[in-house]
Amino acid sequence: MSKQVEWRKGTLRSVRDLTPDIRLFEIEPEGEFVAPTPGSHINVGVQIGERADVRSYSVVGPCADGLYRIAVKRLPDSRGGSLYMWSLSPGAKLSISTPGNHFDLSLGRPEYLLLAGGIGITPIYTMALALAHAGANFRVLYACRSRQDMALADEMREYVGERLQMFLDEGGARVDLDTEIARLAPGGELYVCGPIGMLEAAKRAWQRSGRPVDQLRFETFGNSGRFATEAFHVRIPRLGMELVVPPNKTMLETLEAAGVSMISDCRRGECGLCALYIIETTGTVDHRDVFFSDEEKAENRKLCTCVSRVAGGDITIDTADRAA
Repeated sequence: MSKQVEWRKGTLRSVRDLTPDIRLFEIEPEGEFVAPTPGSHINVGVQIGERADVRSYSVVGPCADGLYRIAVKRLPDSRGGSLYMWSLSPGAKLSISTPGNHFDLSLGRPEYLLLAGGIGITPIYTMALALAHAGANFRVLYACRSRQDMALADEMREYVGERLQMFLDEGGARVDLDTEIARLAPGGELYVCGPIGMLEAAKRAWQRSGRPVDQLRFETFGNSGRFATEAFHVRIPRLGMELVVPPNKTMLETLEAAGVSMISDCRRGECGLCALYIIETTGTVDHRDVFFSDEEKAENRKLCTCVSRVAGGDITIDTADRAA
């Protein structure tokens, strides 16, 4: 369960590149150090042009020395958070939160299967170290495009040895989820963090296995989709509004900036609070959430405005708000 987070100042002590586009940041907080648990994240205040905003990053490792470590992937279609973080140098002052956790690791299970894709390795790495320290029975499956994209792989190998198995797109390797889940001991748990396609495949395989739903744990990051990120128009007839959602902003952010009163919480496509009805679309809705089922996404009745987008056309939506 995530505890109430508190904001405080912090100082960037060092940066180190893990891959050509993933950088590790070491941050020293002011005041009492709150130790993170596996799966934790911290929030970091960022500056997007003239606008202050917040981004959440998974904590890397146990941070036993009192420094928070986060890994930030520089994204070509960034909404500005990763570009801001990559512009920082040691000594920079930051506003950070104490750790929160929506991806808790439960100890005492008969076996664990950890699955990571790309930058999703950050919480999985921390879980693997914790399980190794606890003497637990576990395996780690890590999928990436190429060997140079594999952040933390060498460090993890030192701790977990042959329990780490890597799958590289460039070598044509693919994770056989049905087989891997079938190997998992009864009562074992699967933890997944990666792009939306991986999460959906894991959910389908888990459902086919007939295992209890609560033994599948996952975390997502909302910048991954099936289509390239592009600008699109969104119309709201009852408000008489037509807006352009640029590549570096979400539909939710665009609506809020235009004065539309929205309800939201996670901003990661997990809670569904920001979902709105789709009236029609001339493009393809790129559902990037993990809130709606495959069947609901195929119906195309609603979308999560915090992460989902439209490719190759425009969209008309409905909202209960009577005025902007």
